[in-house]
Amino acid sequence: MQWVVLRMAGYHPPQPWTAFPPGVCILGAAFLLAWAAEAAEMDLPQNVSIGILALIAVLPEYAVDIYFAWSAGQDPSYTSYATANMTGANRLLIGLGWPAVLLACWWGRGMREIRLSENNALELVTLLLATLYSFFLPFKANLSVFDSAVFMALFAFYAYCSSRAPVEEPELEGPALLIANLPKTSRRLAVGALFLFSALAIFLSAEPFAEGILEAGRHLGIEEFLLVQWLAPLASESPEFIIAILLALKGKPAVGLRALVSSKVNQWTLLVGTLPAAYSLSAASLSPMPLDARQVEEIFLTSAQSLFGMVVLMNLRFSLAEALSLLVLFAAQLFFPQASVRYFFAGLYLLISLALILQGARRASISGLFSKVLKS
Repeated sequence: MQWVVLRMAGYHPPQPWTAFPPGVCILGAAFLLAWAAEAAEMDLPQNVSIGILALIAVLPEYAVDIYFAWSAGQDPSYTSYATANMTGANRLLIGLGWPAVLLACWWGRGMREIRLSENNALELVTLLLATLYSFFLPFKANLSVFDSAVFMALFAFYAYCSSRAPVEEPELEGPALLIANLPKTSRRLAVGALFLFSALAIFLSAEPFAEGILEAGRHLGIEEFLLVQWLAPLASESPEFIIAILLALKGKPAVGLRALVSSKVNQWTLLVGTLPAAYSLSAASLSPMPLDARQVEEIFLTSAQSLFGMVVLMNLRFSLAEALSLLVLFAAQLFFPQASVRYFFAGLYLLISLALILQGARRASISGLFSKVLKS
């Protein structure tokens, strides 16, 4: 609330704190969105809520990403940042978020494995299809309107199939439960107010937060690309991580992990598809958004990690060893910013994925996942 008032009054914080107030505002808005989205499941028809709530859940990531993509359509100097937040957000989910759920469960309850159900087949199949297509992007070295159509079609497929799934009573916790327990009219008004206020807060914060990160990098002598790639996603994804970890500590690790897997699907389809669309609209042209060498490397590495993450989960089991593998590989690459190291880790992800797929049980799991989705 404080930043919204200050922003509307025209206040600009000095360096190196330019990005801090809008960043905190985005973090708070993300929490409000998460609680409101959960409570809204009590009133919205499922076939309507799937698409709307999925979009709302990743709105903080969209805000910064779309700002850079839109700016790149008018100023080519922003092109190098256009995919930074997207690749960082996707890699954080798999490399930090997924392992954190199991590690929290292991620390709190001694569980060394999370078992998913066949209901997760849709997320994994969509993730596989999006990942396979994403490997074409580095070779094209651009993101086009055609890519937007493909990724958005995959999201539409995911949303449509999800809407046909059996209706499940939402498992609400904390503030979401308090909102859900309000009388029907009061609940709807509260949810609507939270959505509107959060959207306004994010809209007012996206530009100063994005520009503040760039200014902070120049002021502190830190590479701007790295700050955009890791600081912005940490601010916007912290609520998702915290909620998933709390679910794991309360004995619901499968629910927490599934929430983060769903977020990965949303970001790897709708979010990626939004970038070239925003770029083309801003440039008033159907020209594709070019990818420089750094972006090509980052997308290739993100695609390879996504494939590894999908292969790990395709037998519907997530073990402690697999969680540690995701975490260690993710953490190790952060210490080596060289291009050759990014390609090395991408190749390592692909080799491990291939080795797992060649196991008979993993191949059978892939067939089983597709069969489950086709039958649903």
